[in-house]
Amino acid sequence: LVLKIESLQLTSRIVVSPCQAASSTALNQMLLLKQSSAAVLVSGNPTPVLYTSRFTSRVGCIPVSKTYSSQSFTMANLHKRLTSSPEKLNPVLSCSSHEASPLSENKEHVHGVSEIIVGVLGGGQLGRMLCQAASQMAIKVMILDPSKNCSASSLAYGHMVDSFDDSATVEAFAKRCGVLTVEIEHVDVETLEKLEKQGVDCQPKGSTIRIIQDKYMQKVHFSQHGIPLPEFMEISDIEGAERAGELFGYPLMIKSKRLAYDGRGNAVANSQDGLSSAVTALGGFGRGLYVEKWAPFVKELAVIVARGKDGSMVCYPVVETVHRDNICHIVKAPAEVPYKINKLATDVAQKAVGSLEGAGVFAVELFLTEDGQILLNEVAPRPHNSGHQTIEACYTSQFEQHLRAVVGLPLGDPSMRTPASIMYNILGEDDGEAGFRLAHRLIARALSVPGASVHWYDKPEMRKQRKMGHITLVGQSMGVLERRLQCILSGQSDQVHETPRVGIIMGSDSDLPVMKDAAQILDMFGVTYEVKIVSAHRTPEMMFSYATSAHSRGVQVIIAGAGGAAHLPGMVASLTPLPVIGVPVRATRLDGVDSLLSIVQMPRGVPVATVAINNSTNAALLAIRMLGISDTDLVSRMRQYQEDMREENMVKGEKLERQGWESYLNQ
Repeated sequence: LVLKIESLQLTSRIVVSPCQAASSTALNQMLLLKQSSAAVLVSGNPTPVLYTSRFTSRVGCIPVSKTYSSQSFTMANLHKRLTSSPEKLNPVLSCSSHEASPLSENKEHVHGVSEIIVGVLGGGQLGRMLCQAASQMAIKVMILDPSKNCSASSLAYGHMVDSFDDSATVEAFAKRCGVLTVEIEHVDVETLEKLEKQGVDCQPKGSTIRIIQDKYMQKVHFSQHGIPLPEFMEISDIEGAERAGELFGYPLMIKSKRLAYDGRGNAVANSQDGLSSAVTALGGFGRGLYVEKWAPFVKELAVIVARGKDGSMVCYPVVETVHRDNICHIVKAPAEVPYKINKLATDVAQKAVGSLEGAGVFAVELFLTEDGQILLNEVAPRPHNSGHQTIEACYTSQFEQHLRAVVGLPLGDPSMRTPASIMYNILGEDDGEAGFRLAHRLIARALSVPGASVHWYDKPEMRKQRKMGHITLVGQSMGVLERRLQCILSGQSDQVHETPRVGIIMGSDSDLPVMKDAAQILDMFGVTYEVKIVSAHRTPEMMFSYATSAHSRGVQVIIAGAGGAAHLPGMVASLTPLPVIGVPVRATRLDGVDSLLSIVQMPRGVPVATVAINNSTNAALLAIRMLGISDTDLVSRMRQYQEDMREENMVKGEKLERQGWESYLNQ
């Protein structure tokens, strides 16, 4: 049967097969619709049932419309439907709930990055940012969330308004997607495991979600895999809680096994007398409780780990998380910890994720203890608050990485593209309109600060302590960003000043006539700097403070001028990780040679660069070249400076040849 249809409007080539009730031979019965053709060819079944929708799917499934009502019709009224509606229709007919379309199976015909539709259980801010990351790769993301106006709804390719912990709903939703993932772990795990047995691609696996959902089970699992943890035990009555207190001491952390996040499900008992009230606050023993020995941590750390479908893994830089009322408040990236702590945290995180199944992004929260131990707190099998700064600070955001992982694309580069970053959560400070007004003022201040980006989650309701958005600051150093954040929070964003990139220091003001040349060069190149008198002999405490704080304040290179014994450059170099350039200053004796020899005779392991005696000009030029490693503008200026010197020299040479040396000198 061949039907001639005019004005056929389709956005892509779509294969349509008869419904699931048909036999397996129906796979050969296809309705082929082409944008360039006005003919629809139907073989085998003269009246197949079609379902229309705005969604297209890479799997042979029955999508539904945005309002979740489907319409069936036969070939007899297909022409009327197509020609009467100005909408572009994408008819897809189900044959098998997980039969991939020939177009998607043949990689030579994939248009763009991927044609797989990613289904996300949950539509909160994490789902919203997944949709934002998906848009740049044109990956289609559908969400299942009970809230019609959830955060991700306006950005998703499709939104099914229903519960993500209802079995029938999740099964129906899965049929519309090529891969199923989560933005919240509190979903119906039994359904996920059932779908996996039916061939649905769930990432991460249902077994992982099951482990993570129950925090006590999570502790048991990681303990069995040799992951370092705080001591813990299950409690079922007040006697058990008292025994835990005797065993672990106080304060004692009491936690709910399930449905605990963002400060919910945790209570602290500071003594045995506080056990009953803590248990009551958590809903009683019937809810399922366990206790953890209090971890005397000095910092809370986190590592985002991504694993691909092929088992490959990448880790983001270790970050420090700062909590307020058990809710993530600030994230600092990278964490300011020694390298060995950094490596240990990364190793623990990678080992923990390696014990779980499935692809995606995992957030591993850790404690750093006073004695340098790394203890695992908990794991989230999804993008996480501790990774929001990756959008601006890393080459591949955690959201793009999650999509890459679950779809089966190569994992991206997780390294940072900026020296430092701070993420600040915008939490509701009041309910309703009052809270919106306060948030708006905060956002306005943030937008006036260099290096600040604002993310607003577009949630319809404002409540105290609710996560409404976040601010990310990127810059040259953590100290600079902390000061900028403080200016935003205090309402003094107009007082943010440029940070000196170069520190010019000297032991005495008698060195200033020499060191001023360095300042003049830096002015010429537009490099910010500071000039200070810091003596290694007269003010050693000041020298120590300056050297140890310079990096955190944003200084990137130090130029230190010194005469005589010239201890200043070497002492500063021993205290800072920054490059130090020593300028030997000519003194009244030995013509500055003593200063030069002192600087170049530093012991192995304490490097100090140096230049010619009294030549702070070259010290500044060397500093500029160091900064130019990550500053293309300075590289361009340096090239121009070199060209200007060349032209100046050429002009002098031509003038000498034209006038002769006597006239040239007598001018």
